[in-house]
Amino acid sequence: MGNPRTAVLLLQDGRFFSGKSFGAEGETIGEVCFNTGMSGYQEILTDPSYCRQIVTMTAPHIGNYGVNPEDIESDRIQVAGFVIKEETSVPSNWRSTQAIGEYLREHKIVGIQSIDTRALTRHIRDKGAMNGIISSADENIEHLQQKLAQAPDMNGLDLAQEVTTKASYQWSSNGSKFKVAAIDFGIKYNILRLLKNHGCDITVFPAQTTAKEILEFEPNGIFLSNGPGDPAAVTYGIETVQGLLGKNPIFGICLGHQILALALGAKTFKLKFGHRGINHPVKNLYNGTVEITSQNHGFAVDLDTLPENVIPTHVNLNDNTSEGIRCKDIPAFSVQYHPESSPGPHDSRYLFQQFIDLMNNAKKN
Repeated sequence: MGNPRTAVLLLQDGRFFSGKSFGAEGETIGEVCFNTGMSGYQEILTDPSYCRQIVTMTAPHIGNYGVNPEDIESDRIQVAGFVIKEETSVPSNWRSTQAIGEYLREHKIVGIQSIDTRALTRHIRDKGAMNGIISSADENIEHLQQKLAQAPDMNGLDLAQEVTTKASYQWSSNGSKFKVAAIDFGIKYNILRLLKNHGCDITVFPAQTTAKEILEFEPNGIFLSNGPGDPAAVTYGIETVQGLLGKNPIFGICLGHQILALALGAKTFKLKFGHRGINHPVKNLYNGTVEITSQNHGFAVDLDTLPENVIPTHVNLNDNTSEGIRCKDIPAFSVQYHPESSPGPHDSRYLFQQFIDLMNNAKKN
């Protein structure tokens, strides 16, 4: 492609980084965050939970093993922009079908490389996640500041409606034992794969589906998916879950965890810079074991606001924030982290079996 154009990343607080254009040329705005994983960049790029975010990878070389049609978590790239130290333009892996820069250009995703990603990461850690703009079209800082000032803050932003399916669809229907209704707030493919592997027939419903419509489907269990944005802004999802409590077993992940907590009467808050990576330690409060987990969230459930009928089941060992809850009186539980991983470790995949066990028990009763 020849020599890439110069580019700039400007943050909301005025800090800027000069580098080289990577992926598509142009401009993009989003909340700048960082992911500490050394691999899994393709799954990260296609994770709907990263909608409207500019993701910074802390690992210095990205693209080593290229990209392929299989390691995707949705039907398109979801990030607003991508920030790396250095692209590997000649990948080395038998599964690779194209280089990451080509992949980003094909999907018109603007990125920047050749910047000090360590300095950027430390700045976000110190100051908090904030909006930023990447541009290879206009490097005038004053112009970029004006554009950035018009961008909405992540607080109060409902992004589930941007990434949810427009119509319900069947992911699998093989006459399996369990009929699961999955509410799509930004669901990852690997969640659906694992539910299928555990013997579930899954129908995926749009985020704005009502409790009445879900119950008319007569599911054995209800799954609340991951997704982007402020959970408190997804008022229709909270209302739907309130109408489903106690009707069928419920399992939530990430945004689904937060929406379940809100439906139960708890509150959520925005983390300073979020948890994003594939090596976050979480303590299981039932048995005292530590699970190494995959995480991607910028909001958390306020443990001090949990009602009496809800108990914490998992806690983050880095900052003691909520990582899991369970209801005492109804079959409903959720986790903040990603037991389906992709990318990440498999320590927590037992949670899918717990969902199966709840549905089994409900059938017996």
